[in-house]
Amino acid sequence: MAMSRTLGVDRAPRPAGALRRRRNRVAALAAAVALLVVAVVLGLAVGARPVAFDEVVRILVGATSRDTADAVAVLDLRLPRTVAAIVAGAGLGVAGAVVQAVTRNPLADPGILGVTSGSAFAVALAVGFLGVTSASGWVWFSLVGAGLATVAVSLIGGAGRGGGGPARLTLAGLALGSVLAGITSSIVLADPRRFDAVRAWEVGSLADRGWEPVLTVLPFVGAGLVVALLAARPLDAVALGDEHASSVGVSVPAVRLVSLIVVTLLAGGATAVVGPIAFVGLIVAHAARGLVGPSQPWITGLSALLGPALLLLADVIGRVVAPPGELAAGLVTAAVGAPVLIAIARRRRGVGA
Repeated sequence: MAMSRTLGVDRAPRPAGALRRRRNRVAALAAAVALLVVAVVLGLAVGARPVAFDEVVRILVGATSRDTADAVAVLDLRLPRTVAAIVAGAGLGVAGAVVQAVTRNPLADPGILGVTSGSAFAVALAVGFLGVTSASGWVWFSLVGAGLATVAVSLIGGAGRGGGGPARLTLAGLALGSVLAGITSSIVLADPRRFDAVRAWEVGSLADRGWEPVLTVLPFVGAGLVVALLAARPLDAVALGDEHASSVGVSVPAVRLVSLIVVTLLAGGATAVVGPIAFVGLIVAHAARGLVGPSQPWITGLSALLGPALLLLADVIGRVVAPPGELAAGLVTAAVGAPVLIAIARRRRGVGA
């Protein structure tokens, strides 16, 4: 409410079909909660050492000895890994929803727009030249890199006549992301030994995630989620066009500035924990919009649930598809996200969008 009044948007009267639409949205939200619960249980139970579901519950409630092998696997290895997926998944999912709304582009995603590549590049600089090797140290570099990449894409995509359109922003993000990814790879290859500590992070993996990186970024991601929810209604107006937003009293520059801050906090914080994972925001925000329609508050809330569920399920799939090793969650989301991106692009071209 406070953010809505600050940015100058008024509540619109409810349409005639609001009750039915609200029921459908509540049902979608309940289904997303159920999916997240299932994903959390799978994340705690599935792995190189399978643990029965009932045993997972006993371990979590303290009914099983803390010294057993199953308890060590669940509490010391999988629980922090699961919480990391929840934090990062929520950050990436909501960041995708915000980016798609402010750019009015369903193909937008923090990864596609180069935001996560900016974070990875900044972390590579911190590790390669400043000797930073812990999440508590590189989180600041990840946030700054995400912010600078977001600003750079906005400036590049908005330059010239007709700038700022969805296609130009997407192309600018892809170009900048590719350049930064190439430089990051060069930095890593120049001194592989120094980057051993962040090798798993570099490919977007949840393996060996302890509590330190999660607790370090939690305040940033939490703040980003709160601001994203408060700014959801003004984003509804901006998603309909700048002229419409201005006509209903919304300050478009203020909304874009707030969106920039939100994406920086969410994508930068998530990348600091799990590395540069792409397509989570694209898949989640697009699915949320299909389920609840063009309502940014509902899209934001649903994305905060679907993002962790998707990342957890990708992590679980990565544990079982290539035993005895693991496939990084970032590779799984890429394998799923690339076809989704192609399908969305083909459908939009087919309808002349």
